[in-house]
Amino acid sequence: MEKLEEEATPNTLAVSRPYPLPGILMGTSSFTASGWDGSFYPRGMQSRDYLSYYATQFATVEVDSTFYGCPSARTVNNWGARTPEDFIFAVKVPHIITHEKVLVDCDSEFEEFVKTMDILGPKLGPMVFQFPVFDKWKFPKQDSFLTVLAPFLKKLPTDHKFAVEIRNKKWLDAKFADLLREHNVALVMTDASFVPRPWEMEEKFELITADFVYVRWLGDRKGIEKLTETWDKLVVDRTKDLRNWVALLKQMVNTKKILKMFAYANNHYQGHGPATVKLFMDLWNK
Repeated sequence: MEKLEEEATPNTLAVSRPYPLPGILMGTSSFTASGWDGSFYPRGMQSRDYLSYYATQFATVEVDSTFYGCPSARTVNNWGARTPEDFIFAVKVPHIITHEKVLVDCDSEFEEFVKTMDILGPKLGPMVFQFPVFDKWKFPKQDSFLTVLAPFLKKLPTDHKFAVEIRNKKWLDAKFADLLREHNVALVMTDASFVPRPWEMEEKFELITADFVYVRWLGDRKGIEKLTETWDKLVVDRTKDLRNWVALLKQMVNTKKILKMFAYANNHYQGHGPATVKLFMDLWNK
């Protein structure tokens, strides 16, 4: 979990990170994990120093802990104080909004979350709505969900960045993308076991729906947990998949339709999130 409550000394120094890719901000889903001590963080490093060290290696992080609840203002202040001025936090919208209330009667929770995240100022990046595969009793078809999603998107503050991940592969189509594009909301492109990757989609449609692109490398959670539950090294070879991502994202960059790209690797993708990011960077620079 990323929650840090200790007092922090502001860190405003710029850092020189390895493998910089202009216009592409890359990091991991969370900045802590079992097995990272000694494999990513210097062995014996205190956990209170993790985020500051992480920010010397990557320009951004996707905060997973916000999915479980809105953090305190003190916690968010500490995130900002422990990172340099150019660091960016992507944050997941709390599940009470996306899973429990599903965008209905949740204005107070959403406003509280946005207000708290605004403490980060210019360090706040995209806020991600991660929706589950809903039961049919909840939404019998895609139109049922879009009837709820459309009015909510209209209320989003236009001076913030938002992205939407949908886990129902039957709803991942041009109609869904067009609705997001209407509101400059990014369609999250996901490499996971539950949806086709862009190059595997039977229906081809324009994947760019905002002035930025958002990618999540999630993998097969159940499959990899049969191999390991200590996330200190790569255990699954996804070099071929990452080459496909490199080709796709380079093509998107060349279209010049986007201003920025955010990409995050989960430990479940290959076994070690930081190593996946490094591998992608190596493949991009070849």
